[in-house]
Amino acid sequence: MKRWACLAFAMPLAAHMVSMSTGEVKVDGSRAHYELRIPMYEVAHVKEPDHALLDHIHFRSGGAVAKVVNQSCADQQGTYVCTADYEFPAPVDTLEVECTFASITVPNHVHLLRAYREDKTDQAVFDLSFTKAELRFRPPTALETAVQEMSAGFMRAAGGLAPLLFLASLTLAARSRRELLALTAAFLIAETVACLLAPRISFPLSPRFIEAAASLTIAYLAFEIILLPNSGMRWLVVGVLGLFHGAYFSIFLAESGYHIVYFLSGVATAEVLLIAVFAVLLAGLLRVGVLRRAVPYAASLLLTAGLIWFFLRLRT
Repeated sequence: MKRWACLAFAMPLAAHMVSMSTGEVKVDGSRAHYELRIPMYEVAHVKEPDHALLDHIHFRSGGAVAKVVNQSCADQQGTYVCTADYEFPAPVDTLEVECTFASITVPNHVHLLRAYREDKTDQAVFDLSFTKAELRFRPPTALETAVQEMSAGFMRAAGGLAPLLFLASLTLAARSRRELLALTAAFLIAETVACLLAPRISFPLSPRFIEAAASLTIAYLAFEIILLPNSGMRWLVVGVLGLFHGAYFSIFLAESGYHIVYFLSGVATAEVLLIAVFAVLLAGLLRVGVLRRAVPYAASLLLTAGLIWFFLRLRT
């Protein structure tokens, strides 16, 4: 038990729900200009970020690596902005990009890159699993768009610690298969509503606020499992809490320009699969007589993790 308690305390230290940067690369013949924008709190622990960040993104064309002509980085009102100019041996037709920002920031960091060449555009999403992309400066087919955006939604839902912890809490909160279906439906609907309403909100949602709120949703649901085991209308509670998780996806949708239907289809697929896996694991544990108290123990760990995470984010 002590081992799992230590894990619960350690998880919030590395947790980062909203970790994102954006970039633009503009190609003009055999030259390219790149600009990176990343929140300052994302680079606070990066050693020599003025060199390290640009050392973790590389551009190639025709098999040749682009030569860096000049580069610079500076803090611009809370956003760390890096720019660099590149030169290729020949005019760029197809741009190959390798980006490993997740290896020096946090493991679930996402970099959204848009590329421009004359009147043609392309874009790519990089994270710990997808570090390479080829930009062809042509409009993608409808199938390519659907697959790319659904995959991005799937990875955002399955790759973050906060979504995983909340889905585990949701599974623990269900006292029957029927209630699990109701909680899952309420959560998915709430996320969709949040993504639909976010563009209509006049004030911007702070990533730090969303992350702190998400940690409290985990703690609150765990609190209800422990102290209110017979509470009713739990599906409504999950629905309200799901709005905060949907707010995170709304930020990604706004930054990427992805279609909400494709993206949320990928999110829902990942979440349903994860809930099913958690439910099977929990059912297996409960069949073992020694682990009859697995639910309150697990809920206590989630409550501890959620509260520690919240106070850490509040301090930073």
